Amino acid sequence: MTRRKHSSLVMILAFTVLLAPALVAGPVWAAGKMAPSTVEKVLQRGVLKVGMSTFVLWAMKDKTGKLIGFEIDVARRLAEDMGVKVKFVPTKWSGIIPALITGKFDVIIGGMGIVPKRNLKVNFTIPYDFTGMSVVAHSQKAPGLRNLSDLDKADIVIAARLGSTAVTATKKYFPKAKLRLFDDESQAYQELANGRVHAVVGSAPTPAFQALKYPDRLYLPLDKPFTREPIGFAVRKGDHDSLNFFNNWIRLVAAEGWLAERKYYWFRTKDWEKLIQ
Repeated sequence: MTRRKHSSLVMILAFTVLLAPALVAGPVWAAGKMAPSTVEKVLQRGVLKVGMSTFVLWAMKDKTGKLIGFEIDVARRLAEDMGVKVKFVPTKWSGIIPALITGKFDVIIGGMGIVPKRNLKVNFTIPYDFTGMSVVAHSQKAPGLRNLSDLDKADIVIAARLGSTAVTATKKYFPKAKLRLFDDESQAYQELANGRVHAVVGSAPTPAFQALKYPDRLYLPLDKPFTREPIGFAVRKGDHDSLNFFNNWIRLVAAEGWLAERKYYWFRTKDWEKLIQ
């Protein structure tokens, strides 16, 4: 064998050794043996695990302790269409994204606003709803508030849920006000009802619901939300197959009119009140 042929053979052998892992992995990938997507795991398991946090109208408990609300309807319909059961995993809002990333549940369906800071950590579906920030105030502790500037004062204390876009909105629109944060949104509204804060900023229409619940103590300083934000499911990064499925499911139920129907029921009627009273 000539020196040139020997050198060429050595180079081919070395190149083959370097490519060996790829050559082995190639057919595995081509045969569809990649790690299963979240949707595939759900179908194999037979259960869709949904991360959520309770807050009125989106997710709350009825008289029997059963979860009800707009988001609960969405998650139940999604699981039904997948042919699986649904398991809700109540989680504090401040830790819900880390819990998704570590695999404690499959998807977040919890009124989560699509914002860049969150999108750096998770992937969002197309919007299945839109919401906005609204504010409710205590009629005796903070009478006469009628515009954004009335709330942007150093002697005003505003409550909001920790980790929510209500915090971002409060800091942006009311930078002079004092901000008190609560893990549970119901705690913030209870503080307001008890007169320990001047106002609460939260996703519409919950502030309006609270004003109806306590008409002798609470009122709406603004007649409509002062922000607008899209709401989406959150899934782990890199799971494009699941993202594709969820996006197309949202398109389907929106085209059917089902999403609009459920939102109207929960946000425009009081037919559900008998379930919690």
